[in-house]
Amino acid sequence: MFTQDYNNNLTQIKNALRSDQSFDLVERDIIICNRHAALFFVDGFVKDDIIEKILEYFYKNLTEENFKSPEFFSLSSIPYVEVETSDDVNKICTNVLSGVSALVIDGLDKAILLDSRTYPQRQTAEPDNDKVLRGSHDGFVETLIFNTALIRRRIRDTDLTVKAFSIGRESHTDIAVLYMDSKVDKKLLNRLVERLNAIDVPSLTMNQQSLIEALYKRMWYNPFPKVKHTERPDTAASAVLEGNIVILVDNAPSALLLPTSIFDILEEADDYYFSPITGTYLKLARYLITIVSVLITPVWLLALQNPEFCPKIFSFVLLDEAQNIPVFWQLLIMEVGIDGLRLAALNTPNSLTTPLSIIGAIALSEFAVESGWVCMESILYMALVTVANYTQPNYELGYSLKFCRILLLVMTYIFNIWGFIAAFIFNLLLLCFNRTLSGKSYLYPLIPFNAHEFLRKIVRIRNR
Repeated sequence: MFTQDYNNNLTQIKNALRSDQSFDLVERDIIICNRHAALFFVDGFVKDDIIEKILEYFYKNLTEENFKSPEFFSLSSIPYVEVETSDDVNKICTNVLSGVSALVIDGLDKAILLDSRTYPQRQTAEPDNDKVLRGSHDGFVETLIFNTALIRRRIRDTDLTVKAFSIGRESHTDIAVLYMDSKVDKKLLNRLVERLNAIDVPSLTMNQQSLIEALYKRMWYNPFPKVKHTERPDTAASAVLEGNIVILVDNAPSALLLPTSIFDILEEADDYYFSPITGTYLKLARYLITIVSVLITPVWLLALQNPEFCPKIFSFVLLDEAQNIPVFWQLLIMEVGIDGLRLAALNTPNSLTTPLSIIGAIALSEFAVESGWVCMESILYMALVTVANYTQPNYELGYSLKFCRILLLVMTYIFNIWGFIAAFIFNLLLLCFNRTLSGKSYLYPLIPFNAHEFLRKIVRIRNR
């Protein structure tokens, strides 16, 4: 705790911060009205021009009357908006490491905290993974305060509430929970707040993913995403206005939306930026393509294993020639090979992405067929699956559907039609038992059935 002994206060701060061990932790010694003082801050986190003006004011305008108490000093002597006093050394150090400047003055038993921080950030450009043909083209960035401002800009209502949390004993990661107080599910909100306050981890190493795993300690084996991610402020604002909860994590350029169902994850902003008829078509097309992407290769494998059950109208899907490698192994090889190309493209410099794509396309098509590794039909169906995966916006959901498809392939190959049925039922159970934070079914409003809400999810109604 602080006292009026300046040297004691200075020693406490320096020892706690270990400022002499890090070059970017700056201690600026100054004299204000014949009193010794020290300003602590992180180089690169403060607005130099603001600090310069505050110090200039200190040098020219202060008298002994201003030093009656830390509170009086902060009220009468600092021409700035965000000012706070504290005598808690741990709180002072956390604030300094977050970008706040701490001023220690001889004779005052509290430090003056000046929130003049600024963080390096990129422009609020449209996110690459969440684009729209119409609508706004701004996106979240890695700075929490800017992300909350992007939502405030769209919701100018006093009902909008933004609660702050700090999680992680070492990282002290800032988290903001946004909701409309009159619309939010209070039980869900209270449950979320309880879980956030109960999180006891050293740090959120991987930002949002670490937070999700801390909130959802069970059901780790279920691959389906527990929350919806969005990098678009308009999507987050729309979710808040509908009564949902949005979680923003510092250093993460996206928002988490709660509660979430499979229908929410399959939606995207373009569904609502077009007319109701077009939006409804886009929704239905995405649902249909998503189902096809899971079933097309297992059903084809099932038809190859049971040609007698294949209708004559679809007899063209059957293979006339024997294959060097069974179709099942061809499909598995291409499932892994496509992921290999995707990972290679992700880690390839932009200047080499096009040559890599060309080489990969040739390797997985012409050369693969000529060498006898795969047949043209396998390439066709896997190409349809790969393109279909890009019709839905959620990257994590794409891999969840991939795991479901592989399970169907494996069970169909081993146990034939009974394996297909068993794997299909198991995948449905994964969807049914993937509970959200609110406790609702992942398939709501289909299970349990709510006709009005289900119609809203399937059909694009007029914006209100």
